[in-house]
Amino acid sequence: MPQPRFNAVGSDKEAYPDERRESKHLSANLTLGVVRPLCSPIDDTMRRAIQAGFVLFLATSLLVCCFPSFAAAQDQQQPTIRFVRNPDLAPDFKLTSLDGKPITLAGSKGKVTLLNFWATWCGPCRAEIPDLVDLQNKYKERLQILGLVVDDEDQDAIKEFAEKFGINYPVAIAGDDVRVQYGGIGALPTSFVLNAEGRIVQKHEGLRDPLLYETEIRSLLGLPIGNIKVETFDDTGQIFLKNAERASELPGVDLSKLTPEQKAVALHKFNAETCTCGCKYTLAQCRIYDRNCQISKTSTGKIVAALAHPAPAKSEPAAPPPKEKEK
Repeated sequence: MPQPRFNAVGSDKEAYPDERRESKHLSANLTLGVVRPLCSPIDDTMRRAIQAGFVLFLATSLLVCCFPSFAAAQDQQQPTIRFVRNPDLAPDFKLTSLDGKPITLAGSKGKVTLLNFWATWCGPCRAEIPDLVDLQNKYKERLQILGLVVDDEDQDAIKEFAEKFGINYPVAIAGDDVRVQYGGIGALPTSFVLNAEGRIVQKHEGLRDPLLYETEIRSLLGLPIGNIKVETFDDTGQIFLKNAERASELPGVDLSKLTPEQKAVALHKFNAETCTCGCKYTLAQCRIYDRNCQISKTSTGKIVAALAHPAPAKSEPAAPPPKEKEK
């Protein structure tokens, strides 16, 4: 079983008081698009960056109003959210919450669900909890957040932590079996966004701008999201590692020098050979799961090099001339 490799870097009226104002607010601020580090607290530098982004947004808005030609160029930079085109069902599980109640995905059927894998020692995890609490409050009738803890801390310590932070959604300890079902959880926090049918439409690693989550949630609920574009993509391992076999490109692997036929052979080998780093994944899965793995990087590089520059075939020694028959 692969071991987790945590990348610790860092009534409807009440819920939706003013839909038009809300959607305008989302489309305006999503342009900031701040993707925060994995596992590290928000610092003054980050706050200054967000403020600078807001000033840039105001300046851009003035240009759009005064210069129509600039507005056309802005269409190329329209804020966008992305969902999996044909999403897979999320693996169900049976866990017990900190207050002793059963937690299953079936219990959230019909709601948008946010599965949040986190740990009490993870700075970014702690930083995003207030935002998740706000989202659960705001969309409580149609959203269910589930906090899955990967801590080794005892349950009482986690319960005390949850009470201190005012967590208002179910929290349970996720064992190795649940982590493996969801791809190993190589970074914290990691969140999976599920539609109302229980299918995973997006996965986010690291501390994200809460406006991104809110925009995705509103889109899945059929609520206005302003001038924000919704795109779809095929899951080639970004969500489930098992889908790495669909990938035509892999992180850190240069296939540009191969012919289409050679590329097909290389991809087949990447999905057929197991990485020897201990992850028990294929080379393709390991490249997606752990981009820093030097073993899978070296192994895939050797396969590409062998196909791009095949060794010349050894020529067989010439057969000796037939002996002349003695007269």
